[in-house]
Amino acid sequence: MKLLAFLLQTGGHMAGWRHPRAATGALTDIDYFTGLAQVAERGLFDAVFLADYVGYHPVKSADLFAGIESPKLDPALLLAVMGSATTRVGLIGTASTTYNEPYDLARRMATLDHVSRGRAGWNIVTSTMENEAHNYGREAHLAHGDRYARAAEFVDVVQRLWDCWEDGAVVGDKAAGRYTDPSRIHALAHKGAYFRVAGPSTVPRPPQGHPVLVQAGASDTGKRFAASFAEVVFTSHPTRQSAIAFRSEMHALLAECGRTPESLKIMTAITPIIGATHAAAEALQRELDEMIPPAIAISKLQEYLAGFDLSAFAPDAAFPTLPAEMMQGQNSTRDRVVAMARREDLTITQVAQRVAAGRTSRTAVGTAADIADELQDWYTHGAADGFVISPPFLPGGLDDFVDQVVPVLQARGVFRTRYEGRTLRENLGLARPANRFDTDPSLRAKPEIW
Repeated sequence: MKLLAFLLQTGGHMAGWRHPRAATGALTDIDYFTGLAQVAERGLFDAVFLADYVGYHPVKSADLFAGIESPKLDPALLLAVMGSATTRVGLIGTASTTYNEPYDLARRMATLDHVSRGRAGWNIVTSTMENEAHNYGREAHLAHGDRYARAAEFVDVVQRLWDCWEDGAVVGDKAAGRYTDPSRIHALAHKGAYFRVAGPSTVPRPPQGHPVLVQAGASDTGKRFAASFAEVVFTSHPTRQSAIAFRSEMHALLAECGRTPESLKIMTAITPIIGATHAAAEALQRELDEMIPPAIAISKLQEYLAGFDLSAFAPDAAFPTLPAEMMQGQNSTRDRVVAMARREDLTITQVAQRVAAGRTSRTAVGTAADIADELQDWYTHGAADGFVISPPFLPGGLDDFVDQVVPVLQARGVFRTRYEGRTLRENLGLARPANRFDTDPSLRAKPEIW
């Protein structure tokens, strides 16, 4: 199985930052991030994974805002330094196609791939928060369909920018006075619905050809986008059965796009709460859950329900039926929360605690062997190609997983005992993409048009 370490602030649990074993004031401390990368590499993880957004979630009071772990540094800069402190673990960072330009993003990710010697990955998001739009001079966020249409053109342009330098374009022939071979460097002259990009990039082709493309959309549009572009899908499922169904659906969509199952790794998010005994793990879960202020949990739930106001309902009331207009459109997170509430007949507070406790992950509670049992069960039954491990608190939770769970998985023969290669692609078992200017000479433009 493959493993990614999801370094979500100082814990994947909403109250993880309050736990004694969570780092304090660490989110602007580079030693915190490099230390996590080194632990992940010691555990032979395929990559570390940094989430990002360029705005704030809506909050209705200063007290609510004060209880949320909100600082976020630029992931590309963090990953570059984390890469200098490691040699093998991959470096996946989030960047939005809605609030970036293709040329800048292509250059940034290609640079990260060069300086890390082939370990970069890009988590593609289209963004969801209105505050992000306001920070970029827009009155409102783009509609769901428009965001994905822009994203498709964005990714296509980025991939062509990565390809515009063919392998071997840098000659470095001192005797002949030729630093480059211009016949191997190509312009784009792209004019699309959203972007106009002349090209070429100033950065030679990345060591991996393309940094690994990661995506987490679970709507119908998001899944089709992933089938077209993604090489790793980050997903979350409440049951093994739903995970198997999702993986089967993605494989069918891949076939429609002319791709094979081997070209996409489907990774399910898990928050492991580990104890010396099952009872100790359950006690740790209760301790963490009790540290979540109820108002923050309900605020997070409202966010997941597309802003539906729950203030008119008693916290211990049965989960309400959302108005029909609130259920319109594609919103996989909203639909998953509503389905869980209906399936388990939960109150508003119970749903809010579940949402806040796991953020975007399924929680697995037990001993190291129990956690390994669940991961192995899902993996061997075809529910996932691997897992995105989101420890409830950091760095302690990642240490526990590496020191306790990884050896069990290795002893059972379902996880590596050494890295297979040096690049992220090699370790994930993904092919290096062909350069489209090599495979389709008609795309080549003369240098004069630069």
